[in-house]
Amino acid sequence: MFGKFLNYFSTDIGIDLGTANTLVFVRDRGIVLREPSVVAIQTGTSHVLAVGEEAKRMLGRTPGNITAIRPMKDGVIADFEITEAMLRYFITKVHNHRYGIKPRVIVAVPTGITEVEKRAVKDSATHAGARDVYLIEEPMAAAIGVGLPVQEPAGNMIVDIGGGTTEVAIISLAGIVLCRSVRVAGDELDEAIVQCLKRQFNLEIGPRMAEDIKIKIGSAYPLEQELTMDVKGRDLAAGLPKSVVVHSEDIRTALQEPISTVVESIRMTLDRCPPELSSDLYDRGIMMAGGGSLIRGLSNLISDETGLPVHVADDPLSAVANGTGIILQELGFLEKLAKNSS
Repeated sequence: MFGKFLNYFSTDIGIDLGTANTLVFVRDRGIVLREPSVVAIQTGTSHVLAVGEEAKRMLGRTPGNITAIRPMKDGVIADFEITEAMLRYFITKVHNHRYGIKPRVIVAVPTGITEVEKRAVKDSATHAGARDVYLIEEPMAAAIGVGLPVQEPAGNMIVDIGGGTTEVAIISLAGIVLCRSVRVAGDELDEAIVQCLKRQFNLEIGPRMAEDIKIKIGSAYPLEQELTMDVKGRDLAAGLPKSVVVHSEDIRTALQEPISTVVESIRMTLDRCPPELSSDLYDRGIMMAGGGSLIRGLSNLISDETGLPVHVADDPLSAVANGTGIILQELGFLEKLAKNSS
């Protein structure tokens, strides 16, 4: 009875704890926070100076006494203490403390993480102020968030390309039948662009500029009208600021290797798929979510490689967070999660 009382007054929260961005869904309010997973600290200490958007603006621009870091790497916690501080900031920012009741929290995690990594996520959320912590696998949350009928006895395929990991899963009867989690995603695409500009133009750029290039002219498939962009950075030979014109063909070539890894993980998952579910996928196709799904022509490339129809979610960046929010309404699903994540 007391537990039901707490649940009634609690501000339940769903968190998409991403390598690049963290989204927070509050029950009955929707997504209320969408900020970069970046923390600025006083160098040599654990004193937090800024979190989220404010901290991201400091990346690559900090003086010696300030360090801006991303505490998540490849979808998992790389720095426990800083992740805890970041979670505490986000939970405090969105949680209604009117009744003094700590929130229940669902955190989406990659399918490939270890038990130790799961424990680190749960401990971080607990220390950051959560009453109960439930974990859900990212592809399941994404599938629910984009509206796939995961409870049906039929195959649904989701490909979630985030900042640190790409999650490929086939789901049926509210369970993951097959999944692959590869640590090749948005960050690797950015790094491929950094290396391309070093090789081709002798130009050094930072991760923020690489992400900007990826968004503005990145593609996985030939474009009807190729794009160009003025890119500014540091000349590696002279050590001075320099600007070059970069073409979308150059960036497409740079992205070819990491994108091939993603496509191959999809092919390998399909190769292991039971025949009954394969026939479902032939009709239903593949659903894509995550920021990486927005790369121009990626859905066309995957469709060519697999022979299946490929659909991009209406709001791919919010799919996982929306999925956690839907699950917050399903108490039975939450209890099932508690058993699975205990």
